[in-house]
Amino acid sequence: MIYLDFEKPIQDLEEELEKLKGIAEKSKVDMSKGIAEMETKIHAKRVEIFSNLTAWQRVQVSRHPERPYTLAYIDHVSSSSFIELHGDRTVGDDKAMVGGFGDIDGQTVMFIGQQKGINTKMRQIRRFGMANPEGYRKALRLMKMAEKFNKPIVTFIDTPGAYPGLEAEERGQGEAIARNLLEMAQLKVPVICIIIGEGASGGALGIGIGDKVLMLENTWYSVISPESCSSILWRSWSFKETAAEALKLTADDMSKNGLIDGIIKEPLGGVHNDHQTMFATVKTEILKHLATLKAQTPDERIDARIKKFSSMGVVHELESENFTV
Repeated sequence: MIYLDFEKPIQDLEEELEKLKGIAEKSKVDMSKGIAEMETKIHAKRVEIFSNLTAWQRVQVSRHPERPYTLAYIDHVSSSSFIELHGDRTVGDDKAMVGGFGDIDGQTVMFIGQQKGINTKMRQIRRFGMANPEGYRKALRLMKMAEKFNKPIVTFIDTPGAYPGLEAEERGQGEAIARNLLEMAQLKVPVICIIIGEGASGGALGIGIGDKVLMLENTWYSVISPESCSSILWRSWSFKETAAEALKLTADDMSKNGLIDGIIKEPLGGVHNDHQTMFATVKTEILKHLATLKAQTPDERIDARIKKFSSMGVVHELESENFTV
């Protein structure tokens, strides 16, 4: 088990619990009462800590190395019936973006999402979930395929941003993401977007235009990461915690500002503590929203989708005479 810095009190208690269990096993002495009391303390401490997380701490939880990634969600939600599809039919197959058809309780669904990689080698191959233009073009190709066969789309968002390399810009990174925004707004099939980890910048938005946009409890969604924001404003990463608070990037903040459609509660202590419960919860949420969206006509969904995103933000118009040179 990997502990985050603010989880140190939990780590200390769990180490004490392991010692008690070790003593009980070696001495054959009944220490069940002491063990039960320690487990109660651990639970209470976990509730105390995770009920009062700061924005920066939620960012840390979203990046926990034991947190499941897109393919893990797809494999469990679709009962291992997932068939991955590859390539954008133009440049190549971007390993940072995965997608294909799967099955949820008899319903065929197109799954798409960023995959960070489960070990050092795979993280390098998948570029930590940072997609090139061909990744977004592959995603769009799969969305259009789903639309052709009248199948709903579910996207899993987990990326620190689109890949910032020179070759990505040369192949049209901005255009690829912008094209996805335009096309996703007009898809005739139901689209559900779920942020399962990091939701940074256009890299996340490129597969984030949906009828329902949901966030797991300990995730973040913002135009920029706290570290990058701190670097720009203060020329240092030292103010990342301040930046995280100012960016209003948590699920609660996004919900209060009307930028997402719902928050999916995580198991106590974060997803990394209970993968199976989280997979089951996400599956239930997908089925619930699919049932609602399928009851609408394509035109109703498109109109509502466009209206929702068009109404985001605030515009102030000022008369020219109010300005002085």
